[in-house]
Amino acid sequence: MSIAARQPYLPPESESLFDPTPPCRALDEEPVYWSEASRGWIIRRHEDVLGCLRDARLRASEEMLLDARLRELSPELAEALRETFAAHPWEGREAVPLRRQAAPGFMPQVLDAWRPAIRGLVKRLVRRGGQDWMDAVRAVCVPLPALVLAEVFALPERDREPFLAWAWQLADFHSPAADADRGSLARAALGATRGFLAWLSPLLEERLRAPGADLLSRMLQVEQPGARTPVQRVSTLALFLVSGLGFVTDQLGNVLHEVLARPELWRTLRVDRSRIRPAVEEALRFQPARPVLYRTVGETLTLRGRTLHPGEVVLLDVAAANRDPRVFTTPERFELHRDAARQKHVTFGFGLHHRLDAGLIRHQLECLLEVLLEEFPGLRLDEERLPRLKRHGPRVRGFETLPARW
Repeated sequence: MSIAARQPYLPPESESLFDPTPPCRALDEEPVYWSEASRGWIIRRHEDVLGCLRDARLRASEEMLLDARLRELSPELAEALRETFAAHPWEGREAVPLRRQAAPGFMPQVLDAWRPAIRGLVKRLVRRGGQDWMDAVRAVCVPLPALVLAEVFALPERDREPFLAWAWQLADFHSPAADADRGSLARAALGATRGFLAWLSPLLEERLRAPGADLLSRMLQVEQPGARTPVQRVSTLALFLVSGLGFVTDQLGNVLHEVLARPELWRTLRVDRSRIRPAVEEALRFQPARPVLYRTVGETLTLRGRTLHPGEVVLLDVAAANRDPRVFTTPERFELHRDAARQKHVTFGFGLHHRLDAGLIRHQLECLLEVLLEEFPGLRLDEERLPRLKRHGPRVRGFETLPARW
């Protein structure tokens, strides 16, 4: 009997199960070890995490994570959500054709063309209110990702309000606050998913007949063999992007906090805007919004002398891999001069499991810092209103509030 058969797996919530800054000896002595607390194999070295992301014998576990979100719900509600998402798989055998379908929409020149629109959205958000402080999470980090998708989808004004409502409901479900009512979030997410997909299908058919320069039209351009049509694949891709907005919100807040927590860094960026991009990359390395990536073993494999059996769970500790001293010199220091080509973080995954929207997220992060430096050169963390974490565990790390003043 394999270790996995001992008891059903439930992804851990507690931050105490994972130390994002393990001592070097932990990485040396037990780079791959079984954790009874988390009921899975924990893998922490940068080299091993990359290897696991490349290894086809390890399968992405979105279904497992979905089951974890559904375990407190009524059987009827859980099954309805499971069936709805199962009809639009974006992992496993579908991963390669979906990436090919998406490729025209995420080319660098296409992303660069959207940058002025992203900057305009950030400016519109930060200029509201007329006060001397703001909660950056609620003012910018929550609304921006959905507004960006509405922009790159080129949605008509009449459709934007319902789209934003669906997007935020899905983001709350996939990246919930610790004290959120899971049942309410799940019911809202089910209605949002059904409403979004019902609205999306005729829109995609229209874009297929009369394509534009928007993201949806670009993704529809690809014709490839298989049972699924371009409209079906792009429908799945759009749902994937909308479902991932909670991650984007959390990552925006994490990066902004890392920068504002270092006043000397803010002063450096104020003088030299060319440092924004390396600052973003270093902040992504320091504080990933999803510290752990979950996989299940499909075929028996051996790693660092340990045998992993089919059905067992593997937890790729991204936060630890991002601070592996074999790859990152002075890993505990925030370094603007780090060689990003040689010292690559895995916050966005890798290879086939690299986040599809990583480039779009980077543009949002850079535009956010650019605009805040222009509008509020004296921006700093609020000394009187402390930030509040939404959750700080292996599945989600993000801020519920991030007060800043100028």
